[in-house]
Amino acid sequence: MILALAGGVGGARLAHGLAQVLDPAELMIAVNTGDDFVHLGLYVAPDIDTVMYTLAGINDPQRGWGVADETWHFMEQLAKLGGETWFQLGDRDLATNVERTRRLTQGQKLSEVTRQLCLSLGVKHSVVPMSDERVRTRVDTDQGQLDFQDYFVRRRAEPKVRGFEYVGANQAQMSAALRDCLSDPALRAVIICPSNPYLSVAPILSIPGVRNAIANAAVPRLAISPIVGGQALKGPAAKIMRELGRESSVVEVARFYRGLIDALVIDGADASLSDEIALTGITPLVTSTVMRDANDRRQLAENVVGFCEQCRLQDVRSAEA
Repeated sequence: MILALAGGVGGARLAHGLAQVLDPAELMIAVNTGDDFVHLGLYVAPDIDTVMYTLAGINDPQRGWGVADETWHFMEQLAKLGGETWFQLGDRDLATNVERTRRLTQGQKLSEVTRQLCLSLGVKHSVVPMSDERVRTRVDTDQGQLDFQDYFVRRRAEPKVRGFEYVGANQAQMSAALRDCLSDPALRAVIICPSNPYLSVAPILSIPGVRNAIANAAVPRLAISPIVGGQALKGPAAKIMRELGRESSVVEVARFYRGLIDALVIDGADASLSDEIALTGITPLVTSTVMRDANDRRQLAENVVGFCEQCRLQDVRSAEA
């Protein structure tokens, strides 16, 4: 079993690549739920849905979120009625959120609801929430404390970031599937997808026990940098780094994950920074990390899984020596 931590479009893309090269019994994808919120009376789980739709092959490749060939009759009618339209829910996407909300209202856990939705869409690999309890990412900005979707969608990530809070994380527990995977002797590796470290990965790590379990896991632990050539391929990661007074580079990504991972996978565009990464105690691994299409996703996934095997063999040889 390989455990992948994912959130956002970049995480979903690598998750899709990993699902192409690993059997369902070999891969579990634990997804950030810090972005989840209640909107129009519905429980919306954007990162779970992005991963689920991508694995199902129905995601919208242009927007990066939602369902392909979507229609918007609901939002058009809602606008006519004077409703809130700043967060777009297409008609097919709306069905997912209505059904999720119905099942949660009946008392099902988010883990079970996610499993059933994935099965309905033909997703065979395990997609699990980081927790079944509510955890909410709040962003401290120059415009005050903002809920994540208010910052990211309504205000288009324009406010200047000062810090983050993951509300409810201290009282939450990791989902049973995530807990069991981290303690499973059959765990082969932990892969942190090229997701935003602050918005997608940190909420997962904020759940009690997750960070320590990964840090102490006797398996290869790799992260793929979401930064290439000083820029984020998707989302505001680079902007956030600069606003927090840090450099926007793969070196800062390595510093963020210091003490947690063994190796950082970086793009060839950043190969010259390998020595600086090594100074953090993390091994730099260079390959092409830009995923333009399904072939790129598969190739990166194959390379990352290969890196994991190389790290495992090196650990075995070191132990034997």
